[in-house]
Amino acid sequence: METEIRFTHKSLVENSKSGDRNSQYQLYELYVDAMYNIGMRFLGCKEDAEDVVQDSFIDAFKNLHKFKYESTFGAWLKRIVINKSINHLKVKRLPLSTINDHEFHLTEEVAYERVAAVDILKVKTGIEKLPQGYRQIINLYLLEGFDHNEISEVLGITTSTSKSQYHRAKKKLVEIINTL
Repeated sequence: METEIRFTHKSLVENSKSGDRNSQYQLYELYVDAMYNIGMRFLGCKEDAEDVVQDSFIDAFKNLHKFKYESTFGAWLKRIVINKSINHLKVKRLPLSTINDHEFHLTEEVAYERVAAVDILKVKTGIEKLPQGYRQIINLYLLEGFDHNEISEVLGITTSTSKSQYHRAKKKLVEIINTL
């Protein structure tokens, strides 16, 4: 019998739904590092990432009855962490670089000079040096796998703004990496 991935850690989730603190702690231990890394990618501040992750776990355990195995527990928790990270940035009033006031038309993608075997540290450094709005788009699209419709919903922007911001962010990232 094949086990479906959505039911990974099902016994821990079900026991946690019943209020079993040991199972909750085990789920926490399984996912805390990955969720912290997501928080750090978005927030860039250790303390903020830790706060968001703790709040996310608290909310997840309070709302565990809403988890219906439509995805894995990890994917469900990841969505909570991403949303809390974005909300945290909104509270801090870190603006996205919006272009709603201007009309831009996307053209065919410019062919960038291929960089042979780009050092992963250069890419990480480049992402960290991006303006906050660009960094959010890059994180959501490239690292978290959101599409532009999902990004527009999460960030409260239009799909076309998401697309244009992504193209601009990618161009800026290539420029930054080439200077490193």
